[in-house]
Amino acid sequence: MTWVITSLCQDKLDMACVEVCPVDCIVVYKGDDTAAFPKQLYIDPEECINCGVCEPECPWEAIYEDEQVPDVFAADTELNAKIVDVRDEFEVPERPDDIEAPSPEDVKKNKEKWSYDG
Repeated sequence: MTWVITSLCQDKLDMACVEVCPVDCIVVYKGDDTAAFPKQLYIDPEECINCGVCEPECPWEAIYEDEQVPDVFAADTELNAKIVDVRDEFEVPERPDDIEAPSPEDVKKNKEKWSYDG
């Protein structure tokens, strides 16, 4: 079992989860093919130790255990798994100092954007 970052992270990249990951398994795509890998964070399933410390740190509520990923985000489990084959195109990002946490209203609107009411 591993953790999955869902589409709720797309274009959000708060990176609070990156700072707490003890094994640096949360990565960002550094390539240009955003159709294959949208601009969001990903969890390398082979590096993840299933500690779960990332999940409560995500202000966008985008991280789930792979067996608990909501149906609307089912494809995200496979998307996170695909990074194993192209690991060299990913890197552990550094969190800029000027990132502000989203408001509860921002989180709600983002969930509505993805048709997720959870």
